[in-house]
Amino acid sequence: MTEAYIVDAVRTPVGRRGGALAGMHSADLGAHAIRALVDRTGVDPGAVDDVIFGCCDTIGSQAGDVARTAWLVAGLPDHVPGVTVDRQCGSSQQAVHFAAQGVLSGTADLIVAGGVQNMSAIPISAAMIVGRQYGFSTPFAESPGWLKRYGDQEVSQFRSAEMIAERWNISRADMEAYAYESHQRAIAAIDGGRFAAEIAPVDDFDTDEGPRRDTSLEKMAGLQPVAGGERITAAVASQISDASAAVLIASPRAVEEHGLTPRARIHHISVRGADPVWMLTGPIPATRHALERTGMAIGDFDLFEVNEAFASVVLAWAKETGADLARTNVNGGGIALGHPIGATGARLMTTMLHELERRGGRFALQTMCEGGGQANVTIIERL
Repeated sequence: MTEAYIVDAVRTPVGRRGGALAGMHSADLGAHAIRALVDRTGVDPGAVDDVIFGCCDTIGSQAGDVARTAWLVAGLPDHVPGVTVDRQCGSSQQAVHFAAQGVLSGTADLIVAGGVQNMSAIPISAAMIVGRQYGFSTPFAESPGWLKRYGDQEVSQFRSAEMIAERWNISRADMEAYAYESHQRAIAAIDGGRFAAEIAPVDDFDTDEGPRRDTSLEKMAGLQPVAGGERITAAVASQISDASAAVLIASPRAVEEHGLTPRARIHHISVRGADPVWMLTGPIPATRHALERTGMAIGDFDLFEVNEAFASVVLAWAKETGADLARTNVNGGGIALGHPIGATGARLMTTMLHELERRGGRFALQTMCEGGGQANVTIIERL
């Protein structure tokens, strides 16, 4: 059986809503990470078999297969195709999975995987809003089949985050303490230069904009809960953001032929579904499934990246899996760094790879909750 290697991974800084990347066309934003990846690895771009990019709300600047467009905007060969993937928040993690599967199957040798999202230009759920303007219903909530199966109940990430907090007995204070720590970890990573090697600056913009140096537990405590809830506020939720990231996945043959130096290998990839109304609980069964399939224990991992869609998601996951929070999102997560939905999976992979090397660790696990009650799990092994 062949292997799928990670040769390199790179990302843009994450821009906050209305920030440094807000005016950048999504194709150019994606192209920036792709071009940086090609330049850093020195790989022959003409040898790339495919470009697989995650992106949600593919309208406007993100329409028309942005994976293909970003590759062309980067000035790279016409004959290399591209495809855009939508698994909601896990889109670019799924792009890495598809790339690894292509290599593992022997049908491809070099694939660029990643994602892009400009949430400033195209708000979250914009595709649903535009659909309504043209007289279409939402994708699921008004479906007769959906209503027959799940009933006429609110399906919302905010409701899910609130339900998770209640079910796992996670207080508002618990979540605010976790959110504050996310900001402190991200600020320490920035000040310590830990992101420098993984970021490809966009002109003079080279630092993530999300972390708030002036935040405090007192300020968080003063925020009003999201309508209909009691514990979830903006302080314990991920930030709306803009970014792109790209990862080069290669076969052993490509590594040898092109003189590449792999940095890690894909040890495991899987995806699982959970209750779509609860929506955000998927990382729990997905992690259990990955451990069962690999025979690994939660203590075998040096690092975890669990997307901070909401603080309650990560805290519930840690309670259920027994994972050490001291090894989870060690450089901060989406609450501090932001969550550019279509790019987040590849952004997490990039940060996880670099931090695993910095620590000299061996195994790391990445997972994230996704719309529809889904979750991907990727396990990598540092080489």
